[in-house]
Amino acid sequence: MFLLELAQGDPFVAEWAATPADIASGHRLVTLLTSMFMHASWSHIIGNMIFLWAFGPQIEDAMGRVRFVGFYLAGGLAAMAAQVAVDPSSTVPSLGASGAIAAVMGAFLVTYPRDRIRTVLFLGWFARITFIPAVLLIGFWFVTQLVSLGAVTDVQSGGVAYMAHVGGAVFGALTARLLERPRDEGPWT
Repeated sequence: MFLLELAQGDPFVAEWAATPADIASGHRLVTLLTSMFMHASWSHIIGNMIFLWAFGPQIEDAMGRVRFVGFYLAGGLAAMAAQVAVDPSSTVPSLGASGAIAAVMGAFLVTYPRDRIRTVLFLGWFARITFIPAVLLIGFWFVTQLVSLGAVTDVQSGGVAYMAHVGGAVFGALTARLLERPRDEGPWT
């Protein structure tokens, strides 16, 4: 989808990105799925893939591949539902995997709260690689999403879908334990 988006530009985005007003009125529901595989820029997709790489493999291991794919897609749908719920009349297209990846992060927080995540920590002009507990890293990220959501709720322009992040993370935290596979199942279940 991202390569098609790059090749076809704005008309493709207008056709396949999810617009809350359309979704709320029951139109173009397929865009709930297609928008998860589109991104606003190279930095957007690279940022999303870094977070998926950091948190996804462990959640996939805990759930199994099939459950993980279902969880990921359901997390993206839940995230977009949250975004639509906060502003159902918005005509700003939403796109990206951030909501689904936020679900993975929420699941990680519940499943592996004591794990430590390798992180680049910036201290003024200096950068240092260190390990930070997942609960602190994801917790800080979640709080920034809540604060940012409060700061932009009345803005009707493009940007970050903070409520999708919040909704995805909450979905992931609430459903992660339900989808963990029993220890005796194989990796594909």
